[in-house]
Amino acid sequence: MQPQNTQPNGQQQTYGQPQQQPYGSGYGYAPAAGEGEPEYFGTPGPAPVPSHNDNPGHTRAFTLGGAPDAAQQQGSQDHVATYRAGQTTAPPAGPRLPWKQLISGIVRRPAATFWQMRDYQVWGPALTVTFLYGLLAVFGFDAARQDVLNATMSNSIPWVICTAIAVILSGLMLGAVTNALARQFGGDGAWAPTIGLAMLITSLTDAPRLFFALFLGSANSFVQVLGWITWLACAALLTSMVSKSHDLPWPKALGAASIQLIALLVLFKLPVI
Repeated sequence: MQPQNTQPNGQQQTYGQPQQQPYGSGYGYAPAAGEGEPEYFGTPGPAPVPSHNDNPGHTRAFTLGGAPDAAQQQGSQDHVATYRAGQTTAPPAGPRLPWKQLISGIVRRPAATFWQMRDYQVWGPALTVTFLYGLLAVFGFDAARQDVLNATMSNSIPWVICTAIAVILSGLMLGAVTNALARQFGGDGAWAPTIGLAMLITSLTDAPRLFFALFLGSANSFVQVLGWITWLACAALLTSMVSKSHDLPWPKALGAASIQLIALLVLFKLPVI
């Protein structure tokens, strides 16, 4: 028969058997001194500090297949993809070009110019060139030129200015459509450089046809052939610009510029023919 020891709370313990600890003592719970428990249980450890990453509004995002432990081992690198609307994924290819180099670059080295200017706004040159083109566009049509020249100065000047403003507004709208289609096709370019460059391309490419139409007339066969050539050049430059500005292959870039090309054909080429 084994001797028994009576505890203060009335429980009995048999010598030679392990003493059962109170519930919760193995989980860091330590009764305060004076509650009838010995002091060798130790003091409770520090409570875990809650992380701000688990609070509402501070939830961290992890890559596919990752885990919080793996992300902590990466240190300061946080491989989380961020969507930046209207911003490019690559740094600028070079400094902003002055307006003279911009205009000459579109004609002489278009691909490099479009890539370098994909991150810069070109509102100044685009609006100026388009406004000058709109002032002369009236004289590119035989019937409109006769009406302006036969009218009084007070009537012809507002007519010419309104035509220039209408050409600017049409360029803005068509450029916005081209940018929207490019974004739908997966492009990542900004809207301001795309619209500005599109306005420059449409005005510069049609300038040779307009120049000869002022002297030879819009019904001249040479002017009509030149109009088709300049329209094809506009299509090539617009496709290259959208491809460089939005990082798109040329079929998708041509599809994004197709509506603008058709509108230019209807507004400036087909009425002459």
